[in-house]
Amino acid sequence: MSILNIEIKARCNDPNRIRTIIKKKGADFKGTDHQIDTYFDVPEGRLKLRRGAIEQNLIFYRRSDTKEPKASDINLVPAEHPERLHNLLDNALGTKVVVDKEREIYFIDNVKFHIDRVKKLGNFVEIEAIDEDGNIGKEKLHEQCQKYLELFEITDEQLVAESYSDLLMNLDSN
Repeated sequence: MSILNIEIKARCNDPNRIRTIIKKKGADFKGTDHQIDTYFDVPEGRLKLRRGAIEQNLIFYRRSDTKEPKASDINLVPAEHPERLHNLLDNALGTKVVVDKEREIYFIDNVKFHIDRVKKLGNFVEIEAIDEDGNIGKEKLHEQCQKYLELFEITDEQLVAESYSDLLMNLDSN
């Protein structure tokens, strides 16, 4: 399945504040998921296997590393046998990095919110405006993302351009 996302990631000093705001907006809480994302060595883009209790998917995506809301072209396939798939991909491609996080998942309409606590990195919030079938369009997705950036009062200094995988690899190389 191919999906268009407009998304942002930001450092979050006060997860409770974000949680309170989205709950007041009537967000649908899907649960808290302990997720292990294994990134594999690929020549372009990012390929990761997400293993969690709520979400288990093989995900390939391309995205520019910019702080402002950015488009991601995503291909996602549910991972029916995540451990076997992990072993196969690790043997075939090699593991680049593993991201270990606790993720709270919320939805308001087509907008998905993550409040993440990432091992070694700290707390983050992600906003993903999602168009699964091409009916919403990039412009509307950008508007939705911008609306929540303003509502959460996220500053430019809080915005993060890199993926968690890149942040962890930068930590390990320093």
